[in-house]
Amino acid sequence: MAWLLLIVAGIFEIIFVILMKLSKGFTRGKFTALAAVAGFTSFYLLSRALIDIPVGTGYGVWTGIGAAGSVVAGMLFFKESKDRRKLLFLAMIISGVVGLKLVAG
Repeated sequence: MAWLLLIVAGIFEIIFVILMKLSKGFTRGKFTALAAVAGFTSFYLLSRALIDIPVGTGYGVWTGIGAAGSVVAGMLFFKESKDRRKLLFLAMIISGVVGLKLVAG
């Protein structure tokens, strides 16, 4: 259950970043409020997951999901580049997250 909470926390981290971008520096009220809710939800779920998952592993996986998901969201929704080098480093983040999960069990 802790791993599921951690994955969902990572997804809310991605949602938070997208909403933060859409808030245009927290100047658009609706997106600012939604970003705050998504950010709180992400942190709350992370805190619950860390009850059973080691802090270094949990935080690393949560950060990796957020970082990799944000890069993909930027490419899909905000027309950011899909440069081969960017994709290579994205794959490295994902492999690091998978590695942490495998080591943690």
